[in-house]
Amino acid sequence: MAQKWSFRIMVAYCLPIFLWGSAFAGIRVGLESYTPEHLALFRLLIGSIALIFIAIITHMHLPELKDIPIILLLGFLGFTVYHTALNVGEKTVNAGTASLLVSTTPIFSAFLAIWFLRERFGFSRWIGSLISFLGVVLISLGTGGAVSFTNGVLYILLAALSESIYFVFQTRYLKKYGFLAFTTYTIWAGTFFILLFLPGLTSEMAKSSIDSTISIVYLGLFPTVIPYLALAYVTSHVGASEATSSLFLTPAFAFVIAWIWLGEVPTLLSLAGGVITLSGVMFIHIKVDKQNRVNHNTKQVQKEI
Repeated sequence: MAQKWSFRIMVAYCLPIFLWGSAFAGIRVGLESYTPEHLALFRLLIGSIALIFIAIITHMHLPELKDIPIILLLGFLGFTVYHTALNVGEKTVNAGTASLLVSTTPIFSAFLAIWFLRERFGFSRWIGSLISFLGVVLISLGTGGAVSFTNGVLYILLAALSESIYFVFQTRYLKKYGFLAFTTYTIWAGTFFILLFLPGLTSEMAKSSIDSTISIVYLGLFPTVIPYLALAYVTSHVGASEATSSLFLTPAFAFVIAWIWLGEVPTLLSLAGGVITLSGVMFIHIKVDKQNRVNHNTKQVQKEI
Protein backbone atom coordinates (compact mmCIF):
# COMPACT_ATOMS: atom_id res chain seq x y z
CA MET A 1 0.00 0.00 0.00
CA ALA A 2 2.86 2.36 0.77
CA GLN A 3 4.14 1.59 -2.71
CA LYS A 4 0.75 2.42 -4.28
CA TRP A 5 0.68 5.89 -2.74
CA SER A 6 4.43 6.62 -3.05
CA PHE A 7 5.62 10.00 -4.30
CA ARG A 8 6.58 8.54 -7.68
CA ILE A 9 3.13 7.02 -8.18
CA MET A 10 1.41 10.30 -7.28
CA VAL A 11 3.60 12.26 -9.71
CA ALA A 12 2.96 9.65 -12.40
CA TYR A 13 -0.81 10.03 -11.80
CA CYS A 14 -0.63 13.81 -12.20
CA LEU A 15 1.54 14.06 -15.32
CA PRO A 16 -0.94 12.51 -17.81
CA ILE A 17 -3.81 14.60 -16.43
CA PHE A 18 -1.99 17.90 -16.86
CA LEU A 19 -0.13 17.17 -20.11
CA TRP A 20 -3.08 15.53 -21.87
CA GLY A 21 -5.24 18.39 -20.59
CA SER A 22 -2.93 20.78 -22.43
CA ALA A 23 -3.06 18.67 -25.60
CA PHE A 24 -6.61 19.74 -26.48
CA ALA A 25 -5.58 23.40 -26.74
CA GLY A 26 -2.37 22.42 -28.52
CA ILE A 27 -4.27 20.40 -31.12
CA ARG A 28 -6.61 23.32 -31.80
CA VAL A 29 -3.65 25.60 -32.47
CA GLY A 30 -1.95 22.97 -34.63
CA LEU A 31 -5.07 22.39 -36.74
CA GLU A 32 -5.04 26.04 -37.77
CA SER A 33 -2.23 25.23 -40.23
CA TYR A 34 -1.97 21.44 -40.46
CA THR A 35 -4.32 18.70 -41.60
CA PRO A 36 -5.32 16.18 -38.90
CA GLU A 37 -3.18 13.47 -40.52
CA HIS A 38 -0.06 15.62 -40.84
CA LEU A 39 -0.47 16.93 -37.30
CA ALA A 40 -0.56 13.35 -35.97
CA LEU A 41 2.45 12.35 -38.11
CA PHE A 42 4.55 15.39 -37.16
CA ARG A 43 3.71 14.92 -33.48
CA LEU A 44 4.65 11.22 -33.46
CA LEU A 45 7.83 11.81 -35.47
CA ILE A 46 9.03 14.29 -32.85
CA GLY A 47 8.18 11.91 -30.02
CA SER A 48 9.89 8.98 -31.77
CA ILE A 49 13.08 10.95 -32.41
CA ALA A 50 13.23 11.99 -28.75
CA LEU A 51 12.81 8.36 -27.72
CA ILE A 52 15.69 7.28 -29.96
CA PHE A 53 18.03 9.38 -27.81
CA ILE A 54 16.49 7.95 -24.63
CA ALA A 55 16.90 4.41 -25.99
CA ILE A 56 20.58 5.03 -26.75
CA ILE A 57 21.27 6.58 -23.34
CA THR A 58 19.53 3.74 -21.47
CA HIS A 59 21.01 0.99 -23.70
CA MET A 60 17.51 -0.23 -24.46
CA HIS A 61 17.27 -3.76 -25.87
CA LEU A 62 15.12 -4.62 -28.87
CA PRO A 63 11.94 -6.66 -28.28
CA GLU A 64 11.72 -10.39 -28.97
CA LEU A 65 10.58 -11.32 -32.47
CA LYS A 66 7.53 -13.20 -31.17
CA ASP A 67 6.23 -9.99 -29.48
CA ILE A 68 6.60 -7.73 -32.52
CA PRO A 69 3.08 -8.45 -33.93
CA ILE A 70 1.35 -7.39 -30.68
CA ILE A 71 3.65 -4.36 -30.38
CA LEU A 72 2.69 -3.33 -33.92
CA LEU A 73 -1.01 -3.86 -33.18
CA LEU A 74 -0.98 -1.91 -29.90
CA GLY A 75 1.14 0.83 -31.45
CA PHE A 76 -1.31 1.10 -34.32
CA LEU A 77 -4.32 1.34 -31.99
CA GLY A 78 -2.76 3.46 -29.23
CA PHE A 79 -0.99 5.97 -31.44
CA THR A 80 -1.84 5.81 -35.16
CA VAL A 81 -5.60 5.39 -34.72
CA TYR A 82 -5.95 7.43 -31.53
CA HIS A 83 -4.09 10.56 -32.65
CA THR A 84 -5.45 10.57 -36.19
CA ALA A 85 -9.05 9.98 -35.12
CA LEU A 86 -8.84 12.58 -32.33
CA ASN A 87 -7.46 15.21 -34.71
CA VAL A 88 -10.11 14.49 -37.34
CA GLY A 89 -12.80 14.70 -34.67
CA GLU A 90 -11.56 18.02 -33.34
CA LYS A 91 -12.00 19.60 -36.76
CA THR A 92 -15.77 19.65 -36.11
CA VAL A 93 -16.13 19.02 -32.36
CA ASN A 94 -15.28 21.76 -29.86
CA ALA A 95 -12.68 21.22 -27.14
CA GLY A 96 -15.18 20.79 -24.29
CA THR A 97 -17.17 18.11 -26.06
CA ALA A 98 -13.97 16.40 -27.28
CA SER A 99 -12.60 16.17 -23.74
CA LEU A 100 -15.93 14.74 -22.57
CA LEU A 101 -15.84 12.04 -25.23
CA VAL A 102 -12.19 11.15 -24.60
CA SER A 103 -13.01 10.82 -20.91
CA THR A 104 -14.93 7.66 -21.77
CA THR A 105 -11.50 5.97 -22.01
CA PRO A 106 -11.51 4.90 -18.32
CA ILE A 107 -14.98 3.39 -18.75
CA PHE A 108 -13.91 1.42 -21.83
CA SER A 109 -10.72 0.40 -20.02
CA ALA A 110 -12.65 -0.79 -16.97
CA PHE A 111 -14.92 -3.03 -19.04
CA LEU A 112 -12.02 -4.45 -21.03
CA ALA A 113 -9.95 -5.06 -17.88
CA ILE A 114 -12.88 -6.84 -16.22
CA TRP A 115 -13.71 -9.01 -19.23
CA PHE A 116 -10.21 -9.92 -20.40
CA LEU A 117 -7.85 -9.45 -17.43
CA ARG A 118 -10.30 -10.39 -14.66
CA GLU A 119 -9.50 -7.20 -12.76
CA ARG A 120 -11.87 -6.25 -9.95
CA PHE A 121 -13.74 -2.96 -10.31
CA GLY A 122 -15.76 -2.62 -7.12
CA PHE A 123 -19.01 -0.80 -6.45
CA SER A 124 -17.23 2.28 -5.04
CA ARG A 125 -15.26 2.69 -8.28
CA TRP A 126 -18.42 2.53 -10.37
CA ILE A 127 -20.05 5.16 -8.15
CA GLY A 128 -16.96 7.37 -8.31
CA SER A 129 -16.77 6.95 -12.09
CA LEU A 130 -20.43 7.93 -12.45
CA ILE A 131 -19.89 11.05 -10.30
CA SER A 132 -16.83 11.98 -12.36
CA PHE A 133 -18.60 11.46 -15.66
CA LEU A 134 -21.51 13.66 -14.54
CA GLY A 135 -18.96 16.34 -13.69
CA VAL A 136 -17.44 16.03 -17.15
CA VAL A 137 -20.91 16.44 -18.69
CA LEU A 138 -21.35 19.70 -16.76
CA ILE A 139 -17.95 20.91 -18.00
CA SER A 140 -19.01 20.22 -21.57
CA LEU A 141 -22.41 21.91 -21.14
CA GLY A 142 -20.67 24.88 -19.57
CA THR A 143 -18.67 25.40 -22.75
CA GLY A 144 -21.87 25.52 -24.79
CA GLY A 145 -21.13 22.23 -26.50
CA ALA A 146 -24.04 20.04 -27.54
CA VAL A 147 -23.19 16.38 -28.05
CA SER A 148 -24.69 14.85 -31.19
CA PHE A 149 -23.55 11.76 -33.05
CA THR A 150 -21.87 13.51 -35.98
CA ASN A 151 -18.88 12.03 -37.77
CA GLY A 152 -16.58 14.07 -35.52
CA VAL A 153 -18.11 12.55 -32.37
CA LEU A 154 -17.78 9.04 -33.79
CA TYR A 155 -14.11 9.65 -34.63
CA ILE A 156 -13.39 10.76 -31.07
CA LEU A 157 -15.24 7.76 -29.62
CA LEU A 158 -13.12 5.56 -31.90
CA ALA A 159 -10.03 7.28 -30.51
CA ALA A 160 -11.17 6.61 -26.93
CA LEU A 161 -11.89 2.95 -27.63
CA SER A 162 -8.57 2.34 -29.40
CA GLU A 163 -6.71 4.04 -26.55
CA SER A 164 -8.53 1.86 -24.01
CA ILE A 165 -7.49 -1.32 -25.82
CA TYR A 166 -3.90 -0.09 -25.77
CA PHE A 167 -3.94 0.69 -22.03
CA VAL A 168 -5.52 -2.61 -21.02
CA PHE A 169 -3.58 -5.05 -23.17
CA GLN A 170 -0.18 -3.50 -22.53
CA THR A 171 -0.19 -4.83 -18.94
CA ARG A 172 1.43 -8.19 -19.64
CA TYR A 173 4.20 -6.64 -21.73
CA LEU A 174 4.91 -3.88 -19.23
CA LYS A 175 5.88 -6.60 -16.77
CA LYS A 176 8.14 -8.23 -19.36
CA TYR A 177 9.91 -5.20 -20.83
CA GLY A 178 9.34 -2.42 -18.32
CA PHE A 179 7.26 0.71 -18.86
CA LEU A 180 10.00 2.73 -20.64
CA ALA A 181 10.97 0.12 -23.22
CA PHE A 182 7.48 -1.09 -24.09
CA THR A 183 6.05 2.43 -24.43
CA THR A 184 8.97 3.30 -26.69
CA TYR A 185 8.36 0.24 -28.87
CA THR A 186 4.67 1.05 -29.32
CA ILE A 187 5.27 4.73 -30.10
CA TRP A 188 7.75 3.70 -32.79
CA ALA A 189 5.22 1.18 -34.10
CA GLY A 190 2.49 3.82 -34.25
CA THR A 191 4.85 6.19 -36.06
CA PHE A 192 5.72 3.47 -38.58
CA PHE A 193 2.07 3.08 -39.63
CA ILE A 194 1.37 6.80 -39.79
CA LEU A 195 4.25 7.33 -42.26
CA LEU A 196 1.53 6.64 -44.82
CA PHE A 197 0.71 10.36 -44.53
CA LEU A 198 4.31 11.55 -45.10
CA PRO A 199 3.76 12.98 -48.62
CA GLY A 200 2.99 16.69 -48.38
CA LEU A 201 4.21 17.18 -44.80
CA THR A 202 7.28 19.27 -45.69
CA SER A 203 5.33 21.60 -47.97
CA GLU A 204 2.70 22.04 -45.27
CA MET A 205 5.42 22.85 -42.72
CA ALA A 206 6.84 25.50 -45.05
CA LYS A 207 3.56 27.42 -45.25
CA SER A 208 2.31 26.92 -41.67
CA SER A 209 2.35 29.51 -38.92
CA ILE A 210 5.09 29.50 -36.29
CA ASP A 211 2.49 29.12 -33.54
CA SER A 212 1.06 25.95 -35.08
CA THR A 213 4.49 24.39 -35.60
CA ILE A 214 5.67 25.22 -32.08
CA SER A 215 2.42 23.80 -30.72
CA ILE A 216 3.04 20.49 -32.52
CA VAL A 217 6.64 20.38 -31.32
CA TYR A 218 5.32 20.79 -27.78
CA LEU A 219 2.74 18.05 -28.39
CA GLY A 220 5.45 15.72 -29.66
CA LEU A 221 7.89 16.27 -26.80
CA PHE A 222 5.48 16.44 -23.88
CA PRO A 223 1.87 15.14 -24.23
CA THR A 224 2.98 12.37 -26.64
CA VAL A 225 5.87 10.82 -24.69
CA ILE A 226 5.70 11.66 -20.97
CA PRO A 227 2.04 10.78 -20.19
CA TYR A 228 2.28 7.37 -21.85
CA LEU A 229 5.44 6.56 -19.88
CA ALA A 230 3.85 7.80 -16.66
CA LEU A 231 0.59 5.90 -17.18
CA ALA A 232 2.48 2.74 -18.13
CA TYR A 233 4.44 3.10 -14.89
CA VAL A 234 1.23 3.46 -12.86
CA THR A 235 -0.44 0.57 -14.72
CA SER A 236 2.49 -1.71 -13.93
CA HIS A 237 1.93 -0.99 -10.21
CA VAL A 238 -1.84 -0.71 -9.72
CA GLY A 239 -3.53 -2.22 -12.80
CA ALA A 240 -5.19 -0.76 -15.88
CA SER A 241 -8.64 0.12 -14.52
CA GLU A 242 -7.37 2.04 -11.49
CA ALA A 243 -4.55 3.73 -13.43
CA THR A 244 -6.99 5.18 -15.98
CA SER A 245 -9.66 6.16 -13.44
CA SER A 246 -7.92 9.48 -12.70
CA LEU A 247 -8.14 10.47 -16.38
CA PHE A 248 -11.63 11.81 -15.65
CA LEU A 249 -9.77 14.89 -14.39
CA THR A 250 -8.30 15.62 -17.83
CA PRO A 251 -11.31 17.64 -19.12
CA ALA A 252 -11.17 19.89 -16.05
CA PHE A 253 -7.51 20.66 -16.70
CA ALA A 254 -8.18 20.95 -20.44
CA PHE A 255 -10.69 23.70 -19.77
CA VAL A 256 -8.38 25.62 -17.40
CA ILE A 257 -5.45 25.38 -19.82
CA ALA A 258 -7.65 26.49 -22.74
CA TRP A 259 -8.67 29.49 -20.61
CA ILE A 260 -5.02 30.45 -20.06
CA TRP A 261 -3.70 29.52 -23.52
CA LEU A 262 -6.62 30.39 -25.81
CA GLY A 263 -8.52 32.88 -23.68
CA GLU A 264 -11.65 30.71 -23.32
CA VAL A 265 -13.29 32.01 -20.13
CA PRO A 266 -14.87 29.26 -17.97
CA THR A 267 -18.48 29.45 -16.88
CA LEU A 268 -19.78 28.73 -13.39
CA LEU A 269 -21.32 25.50 -14.72
CA SER A 270 -17.93 24.36 -15.99
CA LEU A 271 -16.26 25.20 -12.69
CA ALA A 272 -18.94 23.24 -10.84
CA GLY A 273 -18.33 20.32 -13.18
CA GLY A 274 -14.63 20.44 -12.40
CA VAL A 275 -15.32 20.25 -8.66
CA ILE A 276 -17.71 17.30 -9.15
CA THR A 277 -15.18 15.51 -11.38
CA LEU A 278 -12.47 15.93 -8.76
CA SER A 279 -14.85 14.67 -6.08
CA GLY A 280 -15.58 11.51 -8.05
CA VAL A 281 -11.90 10.70 -8.54
CA MET A 282 -11.14 11.38 -4.88
CA PHE A 283 -14.05 9.13 -3.88
CA ILE A 284 -12.59 6.28 -5.92
CA HIS A 285 -9.12 6.59 -4.45
CA ILE A 286 -10.24 7.14 -0.85
CA LYS A 287 -12.52 4.09 -0.94
CA VAL A 288 -9.90 1.92 -2.65
CA ASP A 289 -7.20 3.08 -0.23
CA LYS A 290 -9.43 2.27 2.75
CA GLN A 291 -10.29 -1.18 1.38
CA ASN A 292 -6.64 -1.94 0.64
CA ARG A 293 -5.65 -0.98 4.20
CA VAL A 294 -8.32 -3.31 5.56
CA ASN A 295 -7.12 -6.14 3.31
CA HIS A 296 -3.50 -5.49 4.28
CA ASN A 297 -4.31 -5.53 8.00
CA THR A 298 -6.36 -8.71 7.59
CA LYS A 299 -3.45 -10.45 5.89
CA GLN A 300 -1.07 -9.30 8.60
CA VAL A 301 -3.35 -10.69 11.31
CA GLN A 302 -3.66 -13.99 9.44
CA LYS A 303 0.11 -14.25 9.18
CA GLU A 304 0.52 -13.62 12.89
CA ILE A 305 -2.07 -16.29 13.68
